[in-house]
Amino acid sequence: MTSQDKKIRVLYIDDEKNNLLSFQASFRRMYQVFTASSAAEGMGVLNNEKVHVIIADQRMPHSTGVEFFQVVRNAYPDPIRMLLTGYTDAEAIIDAINKGEIYRYIKKPWDEFELQNAIQNAYEIYSTRLLLKNKVFELEKTNDELNRFVYSTSHDLRSPLASVMGILNLAKMENSVTDPNNYMGMIETCVNRMDVFIQKIIEYYKSIRVEDENNSIEFVKLIGESISIARMQNPNIDFLLDIQQPVEFLNDSFRLSVILDNLISNAVKYQKNAEVNPVVKIRAIVTSEKAEIEIEDNGIGILEQHLNNIFKMFFRSSNNVTGLGIGLHIVKEALSRLGGEISVRSTYGVGTIFKIMVPNRTGVPITVVENI
Repeated sequence: MTSQDKKIRVLYIDDEKNNLLSFQASFRRMYQVFTASSAAEGMGVLNNEKVHVIIADQRMPHSTGVEFFQVVRNAYPDPIRMLLTGYTDAEAIIDAINKGEIYRYIKKPWDEFELQNAIQNAYEIYSTRLLLKNKVFELEKTNDELNRFVYSTSHDLRSPLASVMGILNLAKMENSVTDPNNYMGMIETCVNRMDVFIQKIIEYYKSIRVEDENNSIEFVKLIGESISIARMQNPNIDFLLDIQQPVEFLNDSFRLSVILDNLISNAVKYQKNAEVNPVVKIRAIVTSEKAEIEIEDNGIGILEQHLNNIFKMFFRSSNNVTGLGIGLHIVKEALSRLGGEISVRSTYGVGTIFKIMVPNRTGVPITVVENI
């Protein structure tokens, strides 16, 4: 890299030739200076040269400096923009600053020391932004590679787990292993827990990586599917439903099903062992603006001091529960992608109510009303 390449690259645009010559004479030793006598000529320089700082005169024949920067900001957002003016165009200047089109303005005739400091400060901002942009790109790339690795590894791990489970089932069928201490049962429990954990990791990956889609959603069907899955954990749960959907609802059905699966599964999972009448109540009210869904259980509840932490990944409120500490984190992430919100109320030993709000991406009314 030559010494010329290390210099700050400045483009100065002014329709007065004397000003261009004066600027070049004053700063050519410190900076690599490009000059242009019009906005069109300045755009031509930007098309062919990498520029760090752009200085434009406000009053030019075919375009003002502010108008020029409005175009430049969209086409070349990285260079720092400064306005040079000998006129008091206060409204235009204030408007440009408010819109983020210019970093600062300098009065004409310029003070050489003031302008030099302004260019130096502008370049420092340019360098900092570029460094931050590169760091963000590197972090996104690293995060993407990590997510892909976790997803691939999770899939690969399920294959040997399935083999272990198959061998255990064969041993049970053939009664070929004497197991007075139930070691095989312990192994089966551990394998099942690991398989559930891996499925959650895959679910989380899909939730954050899959592109958003808009689907027409029927809550009776969607909630019914989640209940069918949850019943496998405890067939004795009594589900009480109140689903009111007088309008069409449009949002991402995949992420919404992930949210409902996790919340309803938790409502079933965290029931009290001694509860005679385990109940999960699900209420859904759908309007043209949003869907509000409440999932209430009469389970073990959550300690008040834990309510602020339950959405953190791997947080578990007690070592006595069987959860993995990832389900509610997945719910939170998925809701964030949908533009939704979640709140929770819980009394330890009495039960928990989760309430979610999901925006409706359409408002077209339909004639169907479901009450269950």
